Amino acid sequence: MNKILASILVALLAVNVAHAQASTADCEAKAVNKHGKPLAGAAKASFMKKCESGLIASCEAKAVGKNGKALTGAAKKSFMKKCEAEGAK
Repeated sequence: MNKILASILVALLAVNVAHAQASTADCEAKAVNKHGKPLAGAAKASFMKKCESGLIASCEAKAVGKNGKALTGAAKKSFMKKCEAEGAK
């Protein structure tokens, strides 16, 4: 019984590690500035922290106007800034 339980725990740990690596790779791919160039230094570190915590994805999902359409341009930028600031607290 203990061997079965131990093998299940090891399998769950392996799945969790694989998910974390995939998440990091996804965030690395998204870490670009508005000109399409990769972020570096403190900007990249800040972005990766927010991305890996799920804050960015959460805020993007909420960035919807009163009409039900996704926000764009300055409205989206303003919303994302406010959402990320509130989430970082």
